[in-house]
Amino acid sequence: MAPRTPLRALLLLLGLLTAGLAQPPVPTSTSRGFWALPENLTVVEGTEVELRCGVNAPGSVVQWAKDGLLLGPDPRIPGFPRYRLEGDPARGEFHLHIEACDLSDDAQYECQVGRSEMGPELVSPRGILSILVPPKVLQLSPEAGSTVTWVAGQEYEVSCVSGDAKPAPDITFLQSGQTIPDISTNVNEGSQEKLFITEATARVIPQSSDNGQLLVCEGSSPALDTPIKASFTMDILFPPGPPIIEWPGLDEGHVRAGESLELPCVARGGNPPATLQWLKNGQPMSTTWGTEHIQAVARSVLVMTVQPEDHRARLSCEAHNSVSTGPQERSITLQVTFPPSAITILGSASQSENKNVTLSCVSKSSRPRVLLRWWLGWRPLQPTEETVMDGLHGGHISMSNLTFLARREDNGLTLTCEAFSEAFAKETFKKSLTLNVKYPAQKLWIEGPPKGQHVRAGTRVRLVCLAIGGNPDPSLTWYKVGLSHRRQPQEPRRMRLGSVEKSGSTFSRELVLITGPSDNKAQFTCKDGQLSASTHLVVQFPPTNVTILANASALRPGDALNLTCFSISSNPPVNLTWDKEGERLEDVAALPQRAPFKGFAAARSVLLLVSSRDHGHRVTCRAHSPQLRETLSAFYRLNVLYPPEFLGEQVLVVTAVEQGEVLLPVSVSANPAPDAFNWTFRGYRLSPAGGPRHRILPDGALRLWNVTRADDGLYQLHCQNSEGTAEALVRLHVHYAPTIRALQDPTEVNVGGSVDIVCTVDANPILPGMFNWERLGEEEEEDQSLDDMEKISKGSTGRLRVHHATVAQAGAYQCIVDNGVAPPARGLVRLVVRYAPQVEHPTPLTKVAAAGDSTSSATLHCRARGVPNVVFTWTKNGLPLDPEDPRYTEHTYHQGGVHSSLLTIANVSAAQDYALFTCTATNPLGSDHTNIQLVSIGRPDPPSGLKVVSMTPHSMGLEWKPGFDGGLPQRFRIRYEALGTPGFLYVDVLPPQATTFTLTGLQPSTQYRVWLLASNALGDSGLVDKGTQLLIMTPGLDQPSGEPEYQAPTEQPTSPPGLPLLPVLCAVGGLLLLSNASCVGGFLWQRRLRRLAEGISEKTGSEEDRVRNDYEESQWTGDRDTRSSTVSTTDLEPYYHSMRDFSPRLPPTLEEVPYSQAPGFAGLADEDMAFPRHLYDEVERTYAPSGTWGPLYDEVQMSPYDLYWPENKYEDSRGIYDQVAGDVDTVESDSLPFELRGHLV
Repeated sequence: MAPRTPLRALLLLLGLLTAGLAQPPVPTSTSRGFWALPENLTVVEGTEVELRCGVNAPGSVVQWAKDGLLLGPDPRIPGFPRYRLEGDPARGEFHLHIEACDLSDDAQYECQVGRSEMGPELVSPRGILSILVPPKVLQLSPEAGSTVTWVAGQEYEVSCVSGDAKPAPDITFLQSGQTIPDISTNVNEGSQEKLFITEATARVIPQSSDNGQLLVCEGSSPALDTPIKASFTMDILFPPGPPIIEWPGLDEGHVRAGESLELPCVARGGNPPATLQWLKNGQPMSTTWGTEHIQAVARSVLVMTVQPEDHRARLSCEAHNSVSTGPQERSITLQVTFPPSAITILGSASQSENKNVTLSCVSKSSRPRVLLRWWLGWRPLQPTEETVMDGLHGGHISMSNLTFLARREDNGLTLTCEAFSEAFAKETFKKSLTLNVKYPAQKLWIEGPPKGQHVRAGTRVRLVCLAIGGNPDPSLTWYKVGLSHRRQPQEPRRMRLGSVEKSGSTFSRELVLITGPSDNKAQFTCKDGQLSASTHLVVQFPPTNVTILANASALRPGDALNLTCFSISSNPPVNLTWDKEGERLEDVAALPQRAPFKGFAAARSVLLLVSSRDHGHRVTCRAHSPQLRETLSAFYRLNVLYPPEFLGEQVLVVTAVEQGEVLLPVSVSANPAPDAFNWTFRGYRLSPAGGPRHRILPDGALRLWNVTRADDGLYQLHCQNSEGTAEALVRLHVHYAPTIRALQDPTEVNVGGSVDIVCTVDANPILPGMFNWERLGEEEEEDQSLDDMEKISKGSTGRLRVHHATVAQAGAYQCIVDNGVAPPARGLVRLVVRYAPQVEHPTPLTKVAAAGDSTSSATLHCRARGVPNVVFTWTKNGLPLDPEDPRYTEHTYHQGGVHSSLLTIANVSAAQDYALFTCTATNPLGSDHTNIQLVSIGRPDPPSGLKVVSMTPHSMGLEWKPGFDGGLPQRFRIRYEALGTPGFLYVDVLPPQATTFTLTGLQPSTQYRVWLLASNALGDSGLVDKGTQLLIMTPGLDQPSGEPEYQAPTEQPTSPPGLPLLPVLCAVGGLLLLSNASCVGGFLWQRRLRRLAEGISEKTGSEEDRVRNDYEESQWTGDRDTRSSTVSTTDLEPYYHSMRDFSPRLPPTLEEVPYSQAPGFAGLADEDMAFPRHLYDEVERTYAPSGTWGPLYDEVQMSPYDLYWPENKYEDSRGIYDQVAGDVDTVESDSLPFELRGHLV
């Protein structure tokens, strides 16, 4: 480390130079000036050490040298942070203290005293400081901490390497706590100078006792208090010990058959634990075992049920593991004791009486052998012979023979063979039989119907066979005609044989049968051994079979057929008759055949001449028995071969609907059936295999689908069989929905003329009344009746004839054609009635208000009706407008027969533009005009038409027509009084622009006078007696409410009936005075309007949006409206109009220039304007930026006499007038609206 100060650096350099130049002192004088000298010391790395140096010459410069390097006299020893000098220099103590010693401190040290006045320089003897470095780690191979698997008895090599250390450490190996003597050690240089590494190798032969023990490598050094260790766990593999079978009991190997044997096999030791396996006679039986790892014990339990065949079986238990040289085995040989599994008696225990019975009793193999003895009931019998033989599984078979005489009294006794042995003292084995001694019955007879009695076929007859005594029980077997009934399976359902029943010593067996022809005169016999009994039945039955034989099988029209009918057998005889489809035939007798069942036969013949109509008919032969009152019939179906013949019901005309499906049916008769049906249409044969739109059905019918009108026509059917051919024509009519082929659109006619609207269709069928006409109107109240028009229909053409056409008849008409096939055809045609322009003339004069301060704009609206399109021209005070004047802009729109012209006047000037404008509409049929007066903003005109629309005792509903609003939003107030009661009452109409109002709080049967006033921000309507008035009487409480029966409206004239000369002269003089004071008056008026705008500027938020939405959503309905503004225009009926209420219904067509490029319409694209949406509202917004419209005067009550405003609230607004109104982009919320910026004129 570099010295921290220049002084330290200088001292260090001086020390180095001194060390290099100093000569070794004379040894004889080195110790004279020291009272303490450094000694040789050995310390462990990381500890502290102190080298002592005591000097007898205080005040001398003392420093230490390390391997000849002077450390300097500074007690802090710069450059060696772990070194410092300790002690009292005044006492001559200069001990070198070293902290946390490491290998770099291993050196020779000297204490040197510099020359001084007190004495010469001195050098102490050298002291050696030895640093011991302990080993930090031991590297063990195999890896320390692991588990190493070895096999016992084999030799393995283990190496252990120490880390860097000083001096070289000693390494020893411990195996299971015992030192391994035979090791080899090598010492090598370490990673640094003075450090050493020790490598030791040992050879190890592990034993089974080392399993789970540690093999430890220990490293010892003088620098260590305790040796360091590294170890791994030894997993020693060694074979298990021999298995041990734990036999349950003292007598090993002896067991009885049927016992459940559980044999544990245990093998101790072994790593891994032993694998156990049970074998029986060398064949594996069980490979399941369990292991106790703590005690290293393997256990397997063999569970088996001992069988006799296990006798002398060798059971072995084998134990081995992965290091066993071979399996270790322990075995046991079984000695099995087993009884005989069964006792068998050979021979029959059934014998006739007084004859010998011979039997043999044989036991199955047993160990040990068994003895046999016989019992008849409880009487022992002596065997005639006994034999013993070798049996299976090492056992013995015992046999005993017995012969004795069968007697009737021994019948039914139990004959028993019993086996016994001392080894099975608690068990008994026996086999028993029942002795059956046979002897015959004593008597046998039959009970049934009396002899000679006639039984009808189908009658249930019961025959009973009875016998007495006998052993075995009599079987009582029934036979018919000498054969056993069990050999007659042809009639099983008619015969039921009961079982033998016993009652005491009497036995019976019943035979129940339903009699049939085969039972007639048949013999029924019952037998038992040598005994038998018989009886006969006489059965009456109808013919068993009626058969018809023909002399020919293939018949054709005109052939003769001979049929013979045979009745095979009946009792008594029958009568035969013939008929064909219910018609009786003449027949003759024929030679009968021999009759079975001992009955009677009959035969008769008939001769027929056949035709094609007889095919399929049945010829019936009936056999009738008068005694039995039964008839049996048989028929012969005639098979007549003939060519195809179309039947009368064959359909020759078929009707289908287009796009549907149809079936052309076939009604044909032929024998054999037609083998081919060929259909031909217009000379082309339809494929028999079918096609995309047709299929020929198996019966020959033709099915078509997706039928088109091209499929209409004649279809030829050709069918054939082996006998001949036939043809037929089927007509297919395809009906399809009508399609309009011709419809002249538009159809034009002049007013008063006549014209036909022609509608031509393609349809099938063509019906007389399939044409119908409708008039389409946009409004529900429009008259859509066609009573004034004539409907004409002829063939596929329908006409709607218009006589004396009127404008009201113009519009859209729909031709509807319905011939019964959906859907009906509909065609739209427009009837255009041409007429001269008709300009809408308001009365008395159209007004538009605008401020004349040259900063506002005004739009004049002129609307006319006429066909064809009209052309508008404008004049001012009778003079045409200058087309070069940029302040005038005209836009024309056409909507059907309605045409509009908008004249926009920019920078309205009171001197130039307050004039009478004339709008003239012209087309080829004529012209018309109207006048529009552009005036200044002022007070509203009085409303008109005040009337009562409803009346109750306490309220009345009022309605009126508003007057001109003076260019500002107007509101209405109702003043009323009850006659005879002093004082007036006032009610404000809400909402302000409403034209209807219900006045409440009235008294019944009271006469009221009602006035209606209109006002805006500049004053009221200014009538002498305060507006239009009405006198009305409220009904009494007992009178019904509703509309009043009479009204007495009174309106004040809007102008005097005449103009006297004196007032005219006065007015002229007044105008002269006003012209001199125009500047002063204009200034005061503008300041007053500015103050008004400031007072109401706050109310331009939600109400402004609401008002604007109302304007935008309003439709052009023609109702009178008085809302107006600086950009207002006229409507149809009222003589003033707000642009916000105008909305054309159809897309307008701009005649002059595109709307977006028209002068004064810049920026409309940003407003997202789209036709035919509220177009004129967008025009209005061009001159009135968002935020400037709204009910600005709702909260201001102005008096017409309030001429001045407070001076302290004046704000100069001249800046906003610097721009033309059409170019204003933004207006602050407190700016003055355009309506209030005009000059008083």
